[in-house]
Amino acid sequence: MKLDVIKLDGGKAGSVDLDEALFGLEPRADILHRVVRWQRNNAQAGTHKVKTRSEVKYSTKKIYRQKGTGGARHGARSAPIFRGGGIYKGPVVRSHGHDLPKKVRALGLKLALSAKAKAGELVVIDEAAGAMKTSALAKQVSAMGWKRALIIDGASVNEDFMQAARNIEGLDILPSMGANVYDILKRDTLVITKAGIEALEARLK
Repeated sequence: MKLDVIKLDGGKAGSVDLDEALFGLEPRADILHRVVRWQRNNAQAGTHKVKTRSEVKYSTKKIYRQKGTGGARHGARSAPIFRGGGIYKGPVVRSHGHDLPKKVRALGLKLALSAKAKAGELVVIDEAAGAMKTSALAKQVSAMGWKRALIIDGASVNEDFMQAARNIEGLDILPSMGANVYDILKRDTLVITKAGIEALEARLK
């Protein structure tokens, strides 16, 4: 499929042929859901922790005699039913991550790119480079109508461009190796440079 290439100032810069195997697939919500869930679970810290009965600071002395009180039999104040006692079956430090086959991950990325292309939310620009002021870049982004956009560049991102884009709200930049399903889907517009398309095609073929 062919798509027009534009410059950051809105001018035309020719066209580019997009690989149907990357940008022409029929989106599948089940695969995208699996990949996003895998990403978010791996990113979860899993550092939540509660104190169990053996960890709370209490005396181990029997709180009252076994018989004759008319109440239940208890051996320690650290029992879960008491205020300040240990928590029963609470969260512990653990990893929430799980495995996902590489083929499914690669397919998920292809489907995310295809979903943006099909929705008309894919923009190809000539390059994302050059030293400029943040205010000037913000005006260009606003003129393009990019409110929540992700820019994917080639193997590396131009440092001057990254510096200018750092404080623009709703604009994020990633190198091609950092392209992922979650970041692509949560933005309204996907912007890819010509170098980024070449790098993605080399990565996913």
